[in-house]
Parts: sequence; C-alpha cells; structure tokens
Amino acid sequence: MKTLLTHLLCIFCLILGTLPAAAEQTPLNFGIVPTESSINLRKDYEALRADLERHLARPVALFMAPDYTSIIEAMRFNRVQLGLFGNLSAIDAVDRAGAEVFAQTIDKDGNPGYWPVICVPVASPLKTLADLHARRAELTFAMSDPQSTSGTLMPGYYAFTLFGINPEREFKAFRRANHEANLYSLALGQLDAATANNEALFRFQGAKPELAAKVREIWRGPLIASDPLLYRADLPAQLKTRIAEFFYGYGSTPENQAKIAALKWSGFRLSTNEQLRPYRLLRLIREETTLQNDATAAPEKKARRLQEIARERAALEIAPAAAPALAPVPAAASPAP
Repeated sequence: MKTLLTHLLCIFCLILGTLPAAAEQTPLNFGIVPTESSINLRKDYEALRADLERHLARPVALFMAPDYTSIIEAMRFNRVQLGLFGNLSAIDAVDRAGAEVFAQTIDKDGNPGYWPVICVPVASPLKTLADLHARRAELTFAMSDPQSTSGTLMPGYYAFTLFGINPEREFKAFRRANHEANLYSLALGQLDAATANNEALFRFQGAKPELAAKVREIWRGPLIASDPLLYRADLPAQLKTRIAEFFYGYGSTPENQAKIAALKWSGFRLSTNEQLRPYRLLRLIREETTLQNDATAAPEKKARRLQEIARERAALEIAPAAAPALAPVPAAASPAP
C-alpha cells in the first residue's frame, strides 16, 4: 500500500509540475488587418513576432484577419489575445471584445500620428476637395474598411458629412478596398478618387515607385493618433506586464529599429483607452448627423436615439481629454512623403 501511495504521489507531482509548462506553450495570437498584401505584411511582421516570442518564452502566432470586424470577433472569442487596430475599430474591441489599449505606434520620424488623404490619378482634372464635391455624380470613388479610421471615419466626416454629402449614395459608383488596392486602382485609372493615408502612400511609393508617380494627393485631413495596440483585459497580469515591457522597449536599439523599418515605425509608447475618446465623439457626431437627415426613421425611435447621443456626447466632452487632439494639419505642412 505504501508503495502504491508513493507511486500515486509521484504521478500527481509530475502532473502538477507539467501543467504550468503546458500552459506556457499556449500560443499568443497577434492579430493584424492587412492594409496591403498579406504575404508582404506577414514578412514585415516576422522579426517583431519572433522577438516577442523569445521575450515571452512562449509561442506567438500572427493572425492575419481579412477586416477589422473579423479581428474584433476573434478577440472576443479569445482566438486573438493581442492586436493592432485603428482607433475606430479599437473602440469596438474595447466595448465588445473586452480589450484594452496599452500602447501606440511611433512612426519612423517620431510623429504623433498620421493623416487621412484623398488621392486621384496624376492626370485627373480634380485639384481640390471642392472639385471632387462638384463632380461627384460623374465619378467612381473608393473608401476603405468601414472600421478604418483613416480610410472611412475621418474622411467620411471631415471631407463629406460636414458638407452634407453622403459618399456611398452620391458618387456615380462607390467601392471599398484596402489602401494598397485603392492606390493601385488609381494608378491604373480604374478609380477617379480614393481614400488612403500618408503612411500607405509612402509605402506605395517605396514598393511601386513607377505606379505611385501616377497618383496625386488632393486632400489631407486632421491628425489621427498613431494606431493603438490592445490586449485582452483578462490576460494574466504578469503576462500583460511582459507584453507591455517588450513593446515599450522595442525600437531602443538600431537592431530593433532595422527590424520594424519596413513597417515605417521607430518604436512604441504608452497609451490607454483615453486615446479613443476623440474618435468616440466623432463617431457619435457622424451618427447624429446621419440620423437627423434620415426622413425614413420612426419619429419616436429617432428622438429617443438623438437624446441618447446627446447624453453620450456630453459625457465625452466634459471629461478630461488625455488623448491626442484632432488638430488640422497646418497649411504650411509638407505634403506626404
């Protein structure tokens, strides 16, 4: 009996001893939404992924999602634990998927963010946003993912909603594609105008200079805070600390900077959910404007939602805004690289 108990105790100890090690081998999935070719982007992220894996001493896998909705749902159901989002999609990741902002990217020049742009073929007669508005009924226009801050939210509000224009209804044809695809289509003459951002335009110029030379910027919107990094709020505290330590320190050496140069970053810095406050407000304003102009909405339901929006806006506007301001680019600012 004593021998049997001894064997059972040994087996029990072995099981207990292997459980933590097995848990440590659970892959951490890092979600990314491609703004260009998935193959190219996976290659560009590989060095960062490998270094994070070594730092955490556990497997890290890239999860390439087709769009922001997919990555939000993946995080919601714990198929993704860490992700890079736009500011708009990050709101839904926080609200619906239990995520939290812990860092934001720093671009290669140390800028606090990036800018949404609208581009046209270089030979286009369109020179300004006013030209685009005036001729919209005869033009084919493209935006990005509906959850894209630079490809939809910012240009949607600042370039169209403020002027009482609904781009999905008022252009001759309206399409959606990622930034790279839109820029390609412009260069090939398949679109009359499209949204992107200055970073995507710069990458396009580096990857396809002969095609990029056929594209021209006609509008640049307000500054967008750099893309946030989020992890699931329910990750173990020690794991969250280790992840944050890795990103806050990354880019501090020439070796690190060389590894993320293809992503047009120089490093990462601390951020919180407060970064999302201006975009929550902007989204509410857009919804309010759309609802006010909707003659088909049921009056009672419309009035109730408008009252809710007013309360939500007030709460956002009176609270301290720690996030970067949505300041327009000064007139003297240099054009996209």
